[in-house]
Amino acid sequence: MYLVKKCYSYEQDIKKSSFASYICPFSEFEELRARLKADNPKAAHIVWAYRYYNKYFQIVENCSDDGEPKGSSGPPCLDALRGAELIDTALLVVRYFGGVKLGVGGLVRAYGSSANLAINAAELERYEIRDIVSIFVPFALLSRFDHYSQRQGLETSKRYGETGCMYEFYLTAKEFREFREFVREFEIAGVQYYALPLSAQE
Repeated sequence: MYLVKKCYSYEQDIKKSSFASYICPFSEFEELRARLKADNPKAAHIVWAYRYYNKYFQIVENCSDDGEPKGSSGPPCLDALRGAELIDTALLVVRYFGGVKLGVGGLVRAYGSSANLAINAAELERYEIRDIVSIFVPFALLSRFDHYSQRQGLETSKRYGETGCMYEFYLTAKEFREFREFVREFEIAGVQYYALPLSAQE
């Protein structure tokens, strides 16, 4: 699986219609769609598709034809994401109608090629699965863990209790190996693991 870390775009004209395609991280999808709608009030259609992992590592997919004939635009974009093995990624295509109807087959080819051109213009990075690591941190050590997570740029969440904080880290295998070395010196001071990645339990 692969993903993109930033937005990329590509434009092409087909039989007087303009197709501007955009590929972005799924986390930026709603913001980009809203911006494209605001910036292109006269666009005939803004078609989109996305794929992402939910918290159970199940693939969630969706797409929209945005008024184009059913199945002519959103599904070809989704198929392009699937074909490139992209995850946590969204595709949007803005079409300005040029007066020449393309027909359903022509639309499928136009949107499919627009999606693939955006993918080809993007720098793809290999996707790494992140596992949840749950760990209890006493209040006295919380600043050390806050500093570590900020310095490493880690995705985290926290729940506070009476004596400390239940910290959840979302780590790749490499990040967990480094994190385990960091935690080792604090285990005697009351830091405790509550959930480990599957790789650490083998």
